[in-house]
Amino acid sequence: MDNATSVGAQVKPSLSVSRDRSKTGFWLVVLGAALWGVDPLFRLILLKSMTSAQIVLLEHVIIALCVGPTLWKNRRELLGVKWKQIGALLFISWGGSALATILFTNGLANGNANAVLLLQKLQPLFAIIMARFILKERLPRYFSLLFLIALGGTYLLTFGFNIPLGHWSEFVQIGSLLSLGAAALWGGSTVMGRMMVGQMKYETVTALRFILALPLLMAITWNEGAAWTLPTEAGPLSLLSINLLGQALLPGLLSLLVYYKGLTTTKASVATLAELSFPMVGVLLNWIAFQQMVTVAQICGFVLIWLALFVISRQSESSPA
Repeated sequence: MDNATSVGAQVKPSLSVSRDRSKTGFWLVVLGAALWGVDPLFRLILLKSMTSAQIVLLEHVIIALCVGPTLWKNRRELLGVKWKQIGALLFISWGGSALATILFTNGLANGNANAVLLLQKLQPLFAIIMARFILKERLPRYFSLLFLIALGGTYLLTFGFNIPLGHWSEFVQIGSLLSLGAAALWGGSTVMGRMMVGQMKYETVTALRFILALPLLMAITWNEGAAWTLPTEAGPLSLLSINLLGQALLPGLLSLLVYYKGLTTTKASVATLAELSFPMVGVLLNWIAFQQMVTVAQICGFVLIWLALFVISRQSESSPA
């Protein structure tokens, strides 16, 4: 066997492994984002007893206690961290974890739910722009068309076949502006997270996301000065505790561990489309928990989003991230 043949034999298995990892990573991002779909189910219940800042602070305290040992185990990764990496970590923790979550929670409390959820679908625009300038990523083929298809699917999930001409004023109210700010911060966090998982273990990035956000959240909660109106009876307090733990561990910790694991082999510009699995889970939860039947328009929305995800996934097979 000549040298060229030998090199070719070694390269092909390596490319195959890279493609498999890229495909698996893409669907891990889909799964992690899908777990976010249960977030409003817990958060809307908690808003009855606490403010947005209080909910986010307690959520981060619970998760920080869970991930603290992992950060201590991987503490050597923090040696030699540069200013660029510190800036990225602060953007992820302060922006994407603390401020964006508070903005989104406030948006749910003060705005039209449909407007808030639809504006979250603008998150990919922020991520794509930042990925092009910061990570120098090349977009997949037909990316613009696939993005429009996926965005059309999210519109159908939210509004159906109706055109809400009489409700556009709701998009410029305070709840919608808060939601738009959250979308921008989460889109930027996708890009910063993709940069960091290439330099640290995904468990370390997840731990730092929550731990670094604690000082800022404590300052925001203290400055807010709101009273802690927790229920005094055992039954309601137990229910509140269960909701808080569920919120912190399921759409909080578990979703981000899965998400960052997938992000290690997935481009930020591709991952941001995978995150559109979130609205589909929201529709299923409305059907199961609140007996809201799935309409024909919503089924069409499901099909459009998954069509875009499927095509992106097939491209990931043939072109590793």
